[in-house]
Amino acid sequence: MAMPTMRRDWTVDDLLDLPDDDGNRYEVLDGELLVTPAPSWAHQRVIRALSQLLTAYLTPQGIGDVVFAPADVIFSKHRALQPDLFVAPLMPDGKLPERLSDVGRLLLAVEVLSPSTARVDRVKKRRVYREEDVPEYWIIDVDARTIERSTLRDDRIDIYDSTLEWLPEGATEPLHVDIEKLLRDAFHWAR
Repeated sequence: MAMPTMRRDWTVDDLLDLPDDDGNRYEVLDGELLVTPAPSWAHQRVIRALSQLLTAYLTPQGIGDVVFAPADVIFSKHRALQPDLFVAPLMPDGKLPERLSDVGRLLLAVEVLSPSTARVDRVKKRRVYREEDVPEYWIIDVDARTIERSTLRDDRIDIYDSTLEWLPEGATEPLHVDIEKLLRDAFHWAR
């Protein structure tokens, strides 16, 4: 099923008029409304496993916090995205902004691939995160058991199937993501 869109010049303010209890996620990407159906059970399990891994890493580093959808990242009046998971940096005083809508930049954005979002995740969102100076963008492909990584430093898309190393700004040591273990932990009930 394709990700449905509605044509007109949508703004972040228009999102306030849409239902918040219908199970869909609504995003505005360059004036286009993106409507995404509720995620699958497998999708949620991967997000939970990654969230636990990132939280265990970020807490002692003291550089950011993990947030998962639904949570708007508002880049401009025509760009409000809801990454499946993102890392918001702490403010200089070591705290997070009071409201999610005040998160002005990200350390990491992550999407878990699904058939309905693959093109948007791989093409449109990748471009937007690059334009908005998000240093790292990961796409987790559960079926291929890989993580696609895009960075600001390199136009290439790197695909990892064993270990991915992440060293965000301000961190003293890198996080080593064992992709096989991450997915095994996410699906521990399916062994």
